[in-house]
Amino acid sequence: MNRDIIHLDMDAFYASVEVLDNPELKGLPVIVGGNSDRGVVCAASYEARAYGVHSALAIVVARRRCPQGIFRPVRMSRYHEVSEQVMAIFRHYTPRVEQISVDEAFLDVSGCQGLFGSAVEIAEMIRRRVREEIGLTISAGVAGCKLVAKIASDLNKPDGLTIVPHGREAEFLAPLPIKRLWGVGKKTLPTLNLLGVQTIGDLTRFSLDFLEKKFGKYGRHMYFCARGIDEREVECSHCTKSIGNEETFDRDVTDLQQIRKELLRLATRVGERLRRHHFSGRAVTLKIKYHDFISISRSLTLNQPTNDSRELYQAVLRLLPKTLAGNKPVRLVGIAVDKLQEDSLPRQLDLFGSKKTDRKELNKALDRINTRFGSHTIKPAALTDESSES
Repeated sequence: MNRDIIHLDMDAFYASVEVLDNPELKGLPVIVGGNSDRGVVCAASYEARAYGVHSALAIVVARRRCPQGIFRPVRMSRYHEVSEQVMAIFRHYTPRVEQISVDEAFLDVSGCQGLFGSAVEIAEMIRRRVREEIGLTISAGVAGCKLVAKIASDLNKPDGLTIVPHGREAEFLAPLPIKRLWGVGKKTLPTLNLLGVQTIGDLTRFSLDFLEKKFGKYGRHMYFCARGIDEREVECSHCTKSIGNEETFDRDVTDLQQIRKELLRLATRVGERLRRHHFSGRAVTLKIKYHDFISISRSLTLNQPTNDSRELYQAVLRLLPKTLAGNKPVRLVGIAVDKLQEDSLPRQLDLFGSKKTDRKELNKALDRINTRFGSHTIKPAALTDESSES
């Protein structure tokens, strides 16, 4: 049976959210990644991309290429908030949603025609709702498999819709550059070029046996991908294994008070994210990267799972003496929580848990206020001075 797969990908997501929240930035080269020359670009608006700015580019290089760029700090809590709104729209049309990042997902809408129409009509409805209800644009690819839908969604960005009819997958792929094929990177590309392979269609000249002998297991993968054959299912049971945040300092830090302050900020963020996704975790990990790029991580397991920011911070403070290496300057700190458990699942009651119940209700109230009025409306008093804003 033919499958109907839609790949949906938000356009310049982080930068677009910044413009959404600050309309005066519309049409300007917005670069998300902060002002520190030690960081990297997380996202760039299409206006910034015209100057050669792209994700993973060093901020200092982005500043040279686009001196008039508007540099904005990363606001992960806000991006996750908008992402959840987008994913909720996706799930209105099918429960078979595989979210592969904060800004993209696969949808299997096979058999949904009776309710919502064809896959193309569903993709158009989703794009329209995201634009009207959230204020962002999204690009979509519609095809019979994940591979082709993913490639299709990237072809007409931004705000594009690309449709590949069933049975036309190989024809669609043939003229595209070989580097668009999943997994073809810096190591494989030169070898393919030596074989005269410039397009995906060029690859179909070679037999399965030849490609397996030349490239091993990956040769088999390329053989089928070049023909638009991808049997992978949309996996809607994706499981989050850990939730965390980390921060790189503008300058290497030796002040223990400043390190503790940053850890408080990170614990607050991680707690908010855990609660937003309805998770609690038992294992807490503290990561410290030093000026020489050597990293040390230490973990501990709690008696009970938690998503309370104060409990996470207290756990991290217990780990801090075991992680610090003398007075070595610190470049980066990070907190991660794993051994996650969904809050909807039953768990053993704490006989002395009245204070925890109070904290839980307090966190709910704080989260409601921050969701409505902005993620930094209420925060720990130690983080209220202007120098602590991220």
